Amino acid sequence: MSLSVLAPAAAESGATTPAVGASPAGGDESRHPFLLALGERVRTLRSRRGMTRKALALAADVSERHLANLEYGTGNASILVLLQVAQALQCSLAELLGDVTASSPEWLLIRELLQGRSEEELNQARAGIAALFGAGTSDPQGREARVALIGLRGAGKSTLGQRLADDLGYPFIELSRQIEQFAGCSISEIHNLYGAHAYRRYERRALEEAIQIYPEVVIATPGGLVADSANFNVLLNHCTTVWLQADPEDHMNRVAAQGDLRPMAASREAMEDLKRILEGRMPFYSKADLVFNTSAQDLEAGFRLLRQQVRQLLALPA
Repeated sequence: MSLSVLAPAAAESGATTPAVGASPAGGDESRHPFLLALGERVRTLRSRRGMTRKALALAADVSERHLANLEYGTGNASILVLLQVAQALQCSLAELLGDVTASSPEWLLIRELLQGRSEEELNQARAGIAALFGAGTSDPQGREARVALIGLRGAGKSTLGQRLADDLGYPFIELSRQIEQFAGCSISEIHNLYGAHAYRRYERRALEEAIQIYPEVVIATPGGLVADSANFNVLLNHCTTVWLQADPEDHMNRVAAQGDLRPMAASREAMEDLKRILEGRMPFYSKADLVFNTSAQDLEAGFRLLRQQVRQLLALPA
């Protein structure tokens, strides 16, 4: 390759003297670390694409001065500007902002392999990765003998869970009660005093201890456990999961009947809030090994049908 070809390529890499507006207003100490890291990623991605700052500014329909400020961490760009820059760089907004899947070439290549795959294919890939790195249970029989009930509050996890455990001859655990024992205070106090991150740590500890202690057990899990991917992975890898569904009206009425008047239940927009929560969690709940609707029949008939389906799932005599 001739120098006449290499020279423009070197210039396009971005290894040139900063253009208009490139000089930062002050030292690094005067700029937010996130903005500095964001600017570095923009420069790296621009170099990777072989684009000059001017070319990127034109492609993104952003002024060159604005782009220079962004690259040097002195410009607080709006989300729409960042979206324009990401599109011009032909990358996702997550990659531009520093999503973990953009942290190395291997992450990017793995993400590319998974891009566009169906839910079933992604499920197979997740199971394969878990097995490869030992994240899955090494005792398949142990997974089958631990039954975890998932679903929103008011689905019947406590009531049906206790009856199911009695029928199977297994211990019954309400994970929320275990979390409170570890923390020494109620769930609401954990959130108010220590925050959501601390709650998730207690949740993980309670879940791991239950799995370690009980080879056979029925576990009623908190409705929001699926919102934490790490904890949900542990649950999926070590337990047979059953999603107890219910109509939104039944969820609301059952929670109210328990005397729970927390903000969600007391809000004038409670039903809409509840439906949004269900909609957001549904893709995670639907990963359960068994889906059972508790609104379809009364308690006695519902338990008999649930018992039959769980025993069939566990390959136990009816």
